[in-house]
Amino acid sequence: MAGFPRQNRLLRPAEFRAVFERATRAGDGLLTVLARPNGLPHGRLGLAVGRRKIALATRRNTVKRVVRESFRAHPEYTAGLDFVVLPKPAAARAERSELRASIDRQWRILHQRLART
Repeated sequence: MAGFPRQNRLLRPAEFRAVFERATRAGDGLLTVLARPNGLPHGRLGLAVGRRKIALATRRNTVKRVVRESFRAHPEYTAGLDFVVLPKPAAARAERSELRASIDRQWRILHQRLART
């Protein structure tokens, strides 16, 4: 099983906190994505998908799966950055294609914003 490698995950509360404290934000009606440079050659992803935002576990898992698939598919936008993805309640009702389009757009926006700094 391939899975999602540990090197590509935010694992510790301090890593999440660092992103929340010094983040560049992008978002739309489905997702909010926070990002900051990490000084590494690869990107890292953290997911904060709570029951309060998305009640059904199957929908939470779908959102997480779509975000991870997109993260793996776009190393050109995610390299060198830490991300935390926060879904909005509308994400629970969105189609997979809408979620994918939303997250793909957020990677590009954040990459452009952080490349300028």
